[in-house]
Amino acid sequence: MGSLRRYHEIPRFEPSRESPKGEAVPVMQAAKILGVAASTLHRWLNAGLITGEQLTPGAPWRIRITEELRHAFVDTAPPDYVPVVDAMRRLGISRQTVWQRVKRGELEALHVRQGQRKGLRIRVVDPPTGLFDQP
Repeated sequence: MGSLRRYHEIPRFEPSRESPKGEAVPVMQAAKILGVAASTLHRWLNAGLITGEQLTPGAPWRIRITEELRHAFVDTAPPDYVPVVDAMRRLGISRQTVWQRVKRGELEALHVRQGQRKGLRIRVVDPPTGLFDQP
């Protein structure tokens, strides 16, 4: 393998110099810390909304608990965060497009843990009205 890499001038893997932030914990422990079900974290891992680590393929997932991740799970949503259906209507896009924009970081998302309407909330900033826009 090494000779093929040298022949084709393929650089070798260089690990990151800086250590990752946060403590890596198993999914069950992360679920307890964040106050959600483990199935929610597995669903978010599969969807790509949060990142996880595996030592080898097929090994149990580990999630790094950072302040950013902690702030994504709240008890009540701020008023400018709306359910996914409302975000779809306001933005005029499909559910899939909303998810893709959340994954890319174009839209902010929070997971509400308590209340009758638990689940994902999306921050939608209404575009400024133009000079010729109808009210």
